Amino acid sequence: MTFTKPNRSPATFTKNRIEPAPSSGICVTCLDGCPGPCEIGRSALRGREILYPQPFGKITAGSEKDYPVDFSHFNIQGSCVGAVGILADSDHAIFPSVDISTEVGGREKIQMRVPYFTGALGSTDIARIHWESMAIAAAISGTLVVVGENVCGMDPEAEFKNGYVVRSPEMERRVKTFQQWYDGEGGIIVQYNVEDGRLGVPEYVVEKLGVQIIEPKWGQGAKDIGGEVKLPTLERALQLKSRGYIVLPDPEDPVIQEAFKQGDFKEFERHSRLGMVDEEGFHKEVERLRKIGVKHISLKTGAYRPADLARAVKYASDAQIDLLTVDGAGGGTGMSPWRMMNEWGIPTVYLESLLYRCLKRLDEKGAYIPPCAIAGGLCLEDHIFKAIALGAPYIKAVCLGRASMTAAMVGSTVGQMIKKGRIPADIAKFGTDVDHIFILAAKLKERFGKDFERIPTGAIGMITYFDRLNAGLQQLMAGARKFALKYITRNDICALTREAAEVSGIPYVMEADQEEVDKILSLSG
Repeated sequence: MTFTKPNRSPATFTKNRIEPAPSSGICVTCLDGCPGPCEIGRSALRGREILYPQPFGKITAGSEKDYPVDFSHFNIQGSCVGAVGILADSDHAIFPSVDISTEVGGREKIQMRVPYFTGALGSTDIARIHWESMAIAAAISGTLVVVGENVCGMDPEAEFKNGYVVRSPEMERRVKTFQQWYDGEGGIIVQYNVEDGRLGVPEYVVEKLGVQIIEPKWGQGAKDIGGEVKLPTLERALQLKSRGYIVLPDPEDPVIQEAFKQGDFKEFERHSRLGMVDEEGFHKEVERLRKIGVKHISLKTGAYRPADLARAVKYASDAQIDLLTVDGAGGGTGMSPWRMMNEWGIPTVYLESLLYRCLKRLDEKGAYIPPCAIAGGLCLEDHIFKAIALGAPYIKAVCLGRASMTAAMVGSTVGQMIKKGRIPADIAKFGTDVDHIFILAAKLKERFGKDFERIPTGAIGMITYFDRLNAGLQQLMAGARKFALKYITRNDICALTREAAEVSGIPYVMEADQEEVDKILSLSG
């Protein structure tokens, strides 16, 4: 069984001439004279440009690999008996009564109205363009929004003194946008990588912008390697190299400069450095962050090998941080090399199952267990339920990266269509203005009055998507007779295949509830 097509993908605008050999992806008969629409052929023309999903800066991207076990290999266990967390009465136990609020944090909690938050929105154009919509939607929804890596370093207008950032209009815009709509639940997290740390980003956002939650990111700019950003001008390439970034090809090389001016290539690449983790260094950094006034510390780690996951859990426990977000293989904002997105790292179900084992071992020893979130290819209410159940009781929230941005992008696109009066028929059936097309417009108008006009349609779209998630999750939880998130357990899902059961430790569907089944049948006999 083949899980990917390694020599073609719509992500890189490549295809085969005829059906490929399953293992290599090369056409069964590779024809001399073919112009080469496949990955190999396009790589012969454009080389490293074909490493990344395209068009760069305009897309998010997710792995097309069909992993052997994913969340579809589990089903939610419903029941017709009783209710947990509410009076077991048909007039009380209704799905709108389900409490989906959650909290993260150590000594001081961060309250969230919903059990999901955005993925990191860093220095890519697509994140910058849609930041306002996503930040406003997160603030109104009472959840977390994450400012990703390299925002200050990539800000053309940023100012530096002695190598440290002292002003970044782009970072200021991002933080203040959220703060203007923040109503006390959720929060804004600023993430930082190697370059951000060297530029003094944590100090700047805490001391100058009032940010309270800081998130070091372990080693990954994008998946296993520092993320790439395309730079369209020589001036921009030189600017970023002067700020300490790796820029390829070298914009200071006269030969490269001449080749760029002649149009031999049209973009430079900016890369981030790999982070290097060690236990002593991690604890020193956590201590330093607390000394500069950081109120909450979150750690973001990726789909690294199991030993690295164990390190993340142990170090987070020892440091008593406020949130550990573990990101499974497969998704991304388009900065990752395409084959890396498909072939690197541990997929989400496997990673969360390993995470559960690590946390349970520490829990049995009486150690501090950091509130955890899981990320990686999640987008709908059943994913949220299953992800919380698979790692229960340790998973407090789910990180929705591409999904949140998709909702914001669609909302923004439809808003532009409304302005231009060019609305597709399948949308026009709902109406021709914001009030009729967006189903929550009336409620938002009632809540915000004149300020409703300041809410971008991208934000309305994301809020409306979140409302769907809320209702869907409440329905699933009511069907499982769990009326608050804290009551969800691993027993609320079953594995549909033996392999899923083996990977996760969740009972196979044909073996679930066996003790209770035997008890019921023996009593009835």
